[in-house]
Amino acid sequence: MRIGPYTLKNRLIVAPMAGVTDRPFRMLCKKMGAAMAVSEMITSNKSLWATAKTLRRADHTGEVEPISVQIAGSDPAQMAEAARINVEQGAQIIDINMGCPAKKVCNVAAGSALLRDEALVGRILDAVVKAVDVPVTLKTRTGWSPEHRNALRIARLAEDCGIAALALHGRTREDMYRGAAEYDTIRAVKASIGIPLIANGDIDTPQKAQQVLQYTGADAVMIGRAAQGRPWIFREMQHYLETGECLPPPTVTEIRQLLLEHLDDLYGFYGEYSGCRIARKHIAWYTRGLRGSNEFRQTMYQLEETGSQRLAVAGYFDQLAGLSEHLEYLDELAEETVSA
Repeated sequence: MRIGPYTLKNRLIVAPMAGVTDRPFRMLCKKMGAAMAVSEMITSNKSLWATAKTLRRADHTGEVEPISVQIAGSDPAQMAEAARINVEQGAQIIDINMGCPAKKVCNVAAGSALLRDEALVGRILDAVVKAVDVPVTLKTRTGWSPEHRNALRIARLAEDCGIAALALHGRTREDMYRGAAEYDTIRAVKASIGIPLIANGDIDTPQKAQQVLQYTGADAVMIGRAAQGRPWIFREMQHYLETGECLPPPTVTEIRQLLLEHLDDLYGFYGEYSGCRIARKHIAWYTRGLRGSNEFRQTMYQLEETGSQRLAVAGYFDQLAGLSEHLEYLDELAEETVSA
C-alpha cells in the first residue's frame, strides 16, 4: 500500500487514540510489526500549541518513518496552519480527524461532528491539502447517525480534494463504540473511490483482519483498542495474512520484557510523576485476564513511584513465569476492575 511517496511494509496501521498512541506506544507497535502508527490528535487551536501536552504529542524523536500526525479542528485556516507547523516539526503525513466521537471534540464542531456539514468538510480538506507538500489523509466514520450515513459523499469529496488515503471506521458518530462495526459501508466506499481505503473497527484477531480485507476490498486495516496491552497483535496478523497460520502466543517472559521496556520508555518520556500514572492503564491492559491480575492491579494502583511500580510489575510476571511460561487467561474479565 502506498500513501503518497511512502510504500508501507504491510497492510497494518495503528489507529490514532487520544491518551494511548503517544511516541512510546507508536514506536513499540512499529517494532512489533505495524507499518504505520498515527499520532494522537493535535489541536488546531494555536493558543494550545505551547502546552506540555501538545508539545509531547508533536515529539517524534527517533520514530520510524513514515511519521503520521493527526490534527483536529473545525476552522479551515487554523487547520491549514496546524498542518504547516507539524510538517515543519517532522510530520511526513498529515491526518485529519473527522472520526472522533468524543463529546468534548464534537461540542466544538470538530471530529465526527463535521460530518453534519459537508460544505465545511470540503473547505477544510481543500485548505489542508493546499497548505502542505506532504500527503494528507482523512479518518472518518460512516456518518453522523445510522439514519444519516454520508460516507460515500464524504469519500468522493475527499478524493476530489486530493486526499491521499481514507480511513473509515464502521460506525456512525451516534454509535460511539457501541454495538458491532459494519463493513458494508466500507465495502461500498472502496468500490466508489480510487484512493487507498483503510478499514477500521472491531478488527481484533488475525482472522478478523483477513476477513475484513477480503470482504471490503480495503487496502489496509487499522487496529485500535485491540492493540492496547497486546502490541504483538501486529506480528500475529502479519504472519496469518502471509501464511494462513497462527503464531503461538508470546511467553510470559517475553511479555514481561516488552512491558518493562514500554514502562521505561513511558517513564523517560513523561517523567516521574506523570509517567507512573500514565503507565497504570497500560499495565492494566497487559495484565487483564491473567491469573491473580485483579488483586495485583489494585495494589499497583496505589504505588506513587516509577521504581516501585516497575518492581511490582517484574515481580508479578516472575510469579506467573514460575507457574508456567504459557499464558493462562481466566474467564473473569467481566468481574475485573480495570482503572487508569
